[in-house]
Amino acid sequence: MTQDEVWAAVARARATFVDLVAGLDPAAWERPSLCAGWRVHDVAAHLTLAPTATYGALVRGLVRGRGSFDRTMDLLTREAGTRPREDVVAALRATVTSRHLAPGTVPRVALVDALVHTQDVAVALGVPVHAPPVAAREAAERVWAVSFPFRARRRLAGFRLVADDVPWHRGDGQQVTGSMTALLLLLTGRPAALAHLDGDGAHVLARSLAPHDREELP
Repeated sequence: MTQDEVWAAVARARATFVDLVAGLDPAAWERPSLCAGWRVHDVAAHLTLAPTATYGALVRGLVRGRGSFDRTMDLLTREAGTRPREDVVAALRATVTSRHLAPGTVPRVALVDALVHTQDVAVALGVPVHAPPVAAREAAERVWAVSFPFRARRRLAGFRLVADDVPWHRGDGQQVTGSMTALLLLLTGRPAALAHLDGDGAHVLARSLAPHDREELP
């Protein structure tokens, strides 16, 4: 994908997410997502942060989080999650086409963020949401190529990941097969993906992947 194509995919993914959460009742906003400790409300609020993030806000957050990126994201997300639902939805709609990047990130990070967090809500609520395989593949390439924050290549060493809906494979070893979206969730540390994957490798992962192995997308 070109950079413009990536941004177009980001906008589509963000629009899908805001349509999803805008249609939920208040009780659904309080339900847990796939992100440990985050409600649907928190995930929605989290997605309002990056399109408006500044260096100053990030530095102040890191100071409050004592230098831990994970603690900082959790702190900022929980604070954003105190905003009323209507305000969160309005902020999400206002940034669907934004090309503003959080400090130190690239457009493909925004794509990972939008696609994965949509599934964090959709899967948790049992609401099927289609993710375009080509966009999911682009996001997966980013996660595979860069160790931070998911360490996907290290965590999944010894496995060969193969998509069954778009040409894509990475790694060597026992095979794990599934949709590009399910593989993207696996790469980003979501054990819920295992229910949608097949192959000898998937069965091994299902037995060995402990709850503490889960990662949250910052």
